[in-house]
Amino acid sequence: MGNEFPPRVGISARQRDGMPDAAGNQRKDLLGAERSLVDLIAGRGGLPLVLAYPSTFGPAALRRLAAQMLDALDALVLQGGGDIAASRYGGANAPHARIDAQRDTFELALIEAALKAGKPLLGICRGCQLLNVAFGGTLFQDLATQRPDGIRHSDRDRYDEHAHGVQLTAGGLLQRCYALDAGRVSSAHSQGVDRLGGGLVIEARCSEDGLIEALRADTGWAVGVQWHPEFDGKDPQRLAPAPLLDAFFGAITAPARHLRSEARSWQ
Repeated sequence: MGNEFPPRVGISARQRDGMPDAAGNQRKDLLGAERSLVDLIAGRGGLPLVLAYPSTFGPAALRRLAAQMLDALDALVLQGGGDIAASRYGGANAPHARIDAQRDTFELALIEAALKAGKPLLGICRGCQLLNVAFGGTLFQDLATQRPDGIRHSDRDRYDEHAHGVQLTAGGLLQRCYALDAGRVSSAHSQGVDRLGGGLVIEARCSEDGLIEALRADTGWAVGVQWHPEFDGKDPQRLAPAPLLDAFFGAITAPARHLRSEARSWQ
């Protein structure tokens, strides 16, 4: 990579389905990223680039596209979104599941390319779950029915205001980043990690019911958090996003770190 740009951070696109009966462009499907996530990446010195996937591409073309995109990036962020197809880990979809098979294929290929290239990867919410699936793990398709004794991990009405406690693994990456044993985080997910994938280690659990809330690969820099750091920066009662993002950017190549330390701007 050349030194003319700050770290190039790809954010995998999520689709917002159009509503056939709506007016104007609300009828159209949209691919993009939550502004708060784009702002978070840019605010830490990165160049956020949204990675979109064409609806006309089949699985092979999506995998080629993912590899080509990763070749031009310094790091990858997998953002939140809909459910992951249970067929990816030998299960059956819940009746109300919202599946985007193209996105699953595209993002799994992005993960593979990032791991092969040794480029830092941060999975957020769905991205954490998909990282587990990529390593051979499984998911709870519906926490409310499969873990009825657990707490509520999502609240559609409160959304980013909904939060719970997490216990950080002693001696783990997150515990070292935050210099804390526990904290509070946003929670907006109906699925969750069930069996941990091979080659992954647990970084955090929900304080109230023990559900896995963060994980990482035991080699390289690939971390998944079930919460949304882009939601938590304005609430002093929650874990601040800065320590996690500093670790993420710190894992990017030395030339990119040098650019950031000079505070050069691409704006």
